[in-house]
Amino acid sequence: MLGYSQKEFYGRDKGFGVGHFKSMEVNGRIGKVAASDIEDLCIAFSTAASALLKGVGPLRVSRELLDDLTLLTVGPQFRGGANNARGAAGIIQVFEIIKEIVEHSVENLGENSMEVRSATGRLFAIEFAPDPDIIIKEEMSVGHDRNVVAIEVKSGTDVSNIHNRIGEAEKSHQKARKDGFTECWTVVNVNQLDMEKAKSESPSTDRFYSIANLSLRSGDEYEDFKRRIMSLTAIPAARN
Repeated sequence: MLGYSQKEFYGRDKGFGVGHFKSMEVNGRIGKVAASDIEDLCIAFSTAASALLKGVGPLRVSRELLDDLTLLTVGPQFRGGANNARGAAGIIQVFEIIKEIVEHSVENLGENSMEVRSATGRLFAIEFAPDPDIIIKEEMSVGHDRNVVAIEVKSGTDVSNIHNRIGEAEKSHQKARKDGFTECWTVVNVNQLDMEKAKSESPSTDRFYSIANLSLRSGDEYEDFKRRIMSLTAIPAARN
């Protein structure tokens, strides 16, 4: 009713950092940490709700009015859904670009993954993953893989928020490093990026790329991306 989505309210990065209250909404349980802060939560809600009612003015408070006020949360919900859709579209876009680069060596193509055969006969899997977004790994033997490349795709176009997204990529890449990935790349969707600042925010990122530049299928940035994909998967050059 106060116009916040769960992510905006409970989130640590962009929200209020009060995730310990979430169990109250999700399963009706008050944890030990939340119990000690209940009074402060009630005061905060009462203060915000009072300001909301003052803004409503002389309208009579009723169940119907409160039902109408809950529509305030529709905006944040749709915005969150739109952000998720944009993020998924960006990941698919980068995956398609990689597929075009390696298609002459693809042996198996699935909905969420593909396998390519290297010049030495080894199989490399390129697939969607929950964290990071796209991974490339080499099959050393049955059931044993070598993690090669971890790619984080940040599709948001809001320049003012890009450094938060890069911070999220850094967390993912730190995890990827622990899992043995030798290369970590971050693909962003903004036109201008302060590279020096980006590198300081994500020192684990080996290479930064732009979705727009990769989508051109030409130019220095795309050619660098293409060379590295082909080199790290050890696939032969396509025959003309």
